[in-house]
Amino acid sequence: MSSTPVALVTGTSRGVGKGVATALRDAGWTVFGTSRRGRGPDGVTNLTCDHTDDDAVAAVFERIESTVGHLDLLVNNVWASPPGFAGFTEKFYQRPLSDWDTLITVGLRAHYVASVHAARMMTARGSGLIASVSSFGSRGHLHSVLYGMSKAAIDKMAFDMAHELRGSGVSAVSLWPGLVRTELLLSAGISEFAGFPISEAEDPTFIGRVIERLATSPDLGTRSGHTLITAELGAEYGITNDDGTAPASHRGPFGGGALYPPS
Repeated sequence: MSSTPVALVTGTSRGVGKGVATALRDAGWTVFGTSRRGRGPDGVTNLTCDHTDDDAVAAVFERIESTVGHLDLLVNNVWASPPGFAGFTEKFYQRPLSDWDTLITVGLRAHYVASVHAARMMTARGSGLIASVSSFGSRGHLHSVLYGMSKAAIDKMAFDMAHELRGSGVSAVSLWPGLVRTELLLSAGISEFAGFPISEAEDPTFIGRVIERLATSPDLGTRSGHTLITAELGAEYGITNDDGTAPASHRGPFGGGALYPPS
């Protein structure tokens, strides 16, 4: 059985998930990743998983249990876009009801299902972190009604999970990345997106380095239940993008103020 720290990152075929899995791998973790086609970075155990299939999700955790015996970190990142997501221009009442099937079923329920399995493994061992990727869409309108609903629910999920995990040694947090320099965004050849400069955006691997530092921090338990802004955590930890720049927090543009827990 593995004595190195073990992570499961969901949705690792590209974007944030791929960057997080890469950063954890580079930090010496044993990393499992999921995607619908089993794609992900080299050096990661890439598993095929449809996160709308509860049996498939259970099989992923059974695989981890049988091969390495424990799980230290779950990063809930899997997400699926509905048709037309490349910039919602329609109102919610003009969109098909099937948007629910991706933005809520995959964007929220899948996080809950994976968290249930992770919590069972982690509480048995008395340690671990469940980190769910959320968004500033919890605070202000971003993309669509259902997108905002899913992200707000992820924040509350982490808060309430932390309450029920208290005393178990397992922590739960919600994370707000800002604008992320994904492959798709960089391929657009633009200098800003929605008013935010690409030069101040976050690299996917930056988010992974922040999560790795958080998961190994001695004060992790004091942050359980919190919604945390990755750019601000990076500044606290002295973590930068791959090019040495420090990404900007979007707290101000999205209204400022406190996050979970309620002040």
